[in-house]
Amino acid sequence: MKILVINGPNINMIGIREKHIYGNVSYEKIVHLIVQEGKKRNMEITCVQSNYEGDLVTWIQDAYFEKYDGIIINPGAYTHTSIALLDAIKAIVPIPVVEVHLSDINEREEFRHISYISNACIKTIKGKKELGYIEALDVLLDYCRNREL
Repeated sequence: MKILVINGPNINMIGIREKHIYGNVSYEKIVHLIVQEGKKRNMEITCVQSNYEGDLVTWIQDAYFEKYDGIIINPGAYTHTSIALLDAIKAIVPIPVVEVHLSDINEREEFRHISYISNACIKTIKGKKELGYIEALDVLLDYCRNREL
């Protein structure tokens, strides 16, 4: 399985910024964890991060043409603002997408309770820090196995 992990703005600052919210684990360590856990599941993992919305949209679209089996996305603040990401995810059906948030967005400021992309995702995982990405790998694995039956 080919899985694309897309991280949005400021995710590269994890382990540095607001540790009381996001934890102490650096972005680099999270990427390493995702790749290692992917290998255990016979998954080929590609991780990307950008602070620019257009990059995220392009990566979502490219996943369709490059025949990825699934996407994990942490859109960062674009979660609450980007209809462009929603439209991109809707455009690549049937590729399953799992939304991941390190913090529980529903326990934070009210404006963070809104996720534009959640309706186009097969699952949203929040508040599990870096382990949310690992859960997302398992969600995609189960989803793709069940779809093949």
